[in-house]
Amino acid sequence: MKSTRNKTRRRTRGFTLMEMLLVLAILVALMALVGPRILGTQKKSDISTAKAQLGLFKAALERYSLDMRKFPTSEEGLASLIEKPAEDEKNQWDGPYLDTPDLPKDPWNNDYRYEFPPKQGQGDSPDLWSLGPDGEDGTDDDIVNWKKRDESTTSSRD
Repeated sequence: MKSTRNKTRRRTRGFTLMEMLLVLAILVALMALVGPRILGTQKKSDISTAKAQLGLFKAALERYSLDMRKFPTSEEGLASLIEKPAEDEKNQWDGPYLDTPDLPKDPWNNDYRYEFPPKQGQGDSPDLWSLGPDGEDGTDDDIVNWKKRDESTTSSRD
């Protein structure tokens, strides 16, 4: 009878401290391997989203310029794609040119930047950009629509 009681006690015991530490060490090791990959994927996804939104703005601005015979000024900004400009005396505006009631923000919850006439880009297309993950203008992580000397497509300055 005594031997069955000892077996029962051993079975109902909890985990030892060593077992708990071993499980914790395994979980930490897994997170150390998987965590950076997940975060890196999110960063790439956010950059791709910003580039796609810049492309949508560019297409909407081109439709706007076909109707209005000009791009909106820097002061009018991207809001001209949603709201009829006050200076449209000939009723040329055929918008809204975006399917959203409000201007979308970039993946980091900042407003997209717009400038026309362009200062960075070449030609007659407006400058469009996102401040990127750091939220600061003019840094290496800005996502821009203009071509740089060593790049040929819309890019991120990473």
